[in-house]
Amino acid sequence: MKIKSGKLPAPLLKKLLSKIKQKDQRVLLGPKLGEDAALIDFGNTILAAKTDPITFATDLIGWYLVQVNINDLAVVGATPKWMLATLLLPEGTNESQVTNIFNDLIDAAEKQGVTLIGGHTEVTPGITKSIAVGTLLGELDPKDIIMTAGIKDGDNIILTKGVAIEGTSLLCRESENALLNAGVHKDIIDSGKAMLFEPGISVRLDAEIARKTVTVNAMHDPTEGGLATALHEMASASGLGITVKSSEISIFKESKIVCDALGLNPLGLISSGALLVTVSPDESQKLITAFKKHDIMAKIIGTATKEHEEVRIIKNNVINKIEVFERDELARYYDD
Repeated sequence: MKIKSGKLPAPLLKKLLSKIKQKDQRVLLGPKLGEDAALIDFGNTILAAKTDPITFATDLIGWYLVQVNINDLAVVGATPKWMLATLLLPEGTNESQVTNIFNDLIDAAEKQGVTLIGGHTEVTPGITKSIAVGTLLGELDPKDIIMTAGIKDGDNIILTKGVAIEGTSLLCRESENALLNAGVHKDIIDSGKAMLFEPGISVRLDAEIARKTVTVNAMHDPTEGGLATALHEMASASGLGITVKSSEISIFKESKIVCDALGLNPLGLISSGALLVTVSPDESQKLITAFKKHDIMAKIIGTATKEHEEVRIIKNNVINKIEVFERDELARYYDD
């Protein structure tokens, strides 16, 4: 089977991860489908570790790198502390271009309180655009650990902001001419570009509000593959089924217009900026109210259940299995 661009198909990734044997008792959480970061026991503190690349974007990749790695530590309850960055640059890169990447990386890390502690930079033959890879380390108290597998039967699933934020912004930034040719108005494209910063692709604040307000059973960061893939990952990690209501899933106007113009499904489009949180029904409204105080839109989109192990969606009073996206809609669009 030839593997297409994007995340590895979940069944293949699951099979490969199953080959890894954990013999170190200090590894509390190793590689597992649906979990966002590794957790290692250091006695009075837990070390959280995550690595993530930037492969779709061509501008602001240093800034992107910090945001997406922080998101994955935030959802396990960790405070990000130290980062290593690897930059692979195409032949022909000039000093100004690499300086801009470094400046963006340094500025973003400083604003988030993250210390850059090392990495690697090179000009790499055979690639056509810059690729950035980050490894982020953070700390948390043992009592504050949150795992995707922690979802409980009956939990409400809350979604902050809306889906396809990052994907919409990337498409507007990287494919402006294609959108103009498809009839999308310049104002919509400009608004889509701005979604990178407002509502933004960071979920650090969302996660911190959730942890300080209620007992969070699980959090997950819907990135490649969008909301649909994130829900499948949550179901896989927890062994529970999930049912969501289509009418409760927020899709920004810009996202809908862009996806319609390019023939994409927003539920399968990379969605950094949205946060999935699961809490007991008794605490759901308290959390939504807390989000609202910080001008963060949030809705209960569904529930977790032990009655089945599928991911289902209710639309127009009809229940179906939610679509499985073999890869992100962004990767599919750029390959087609």
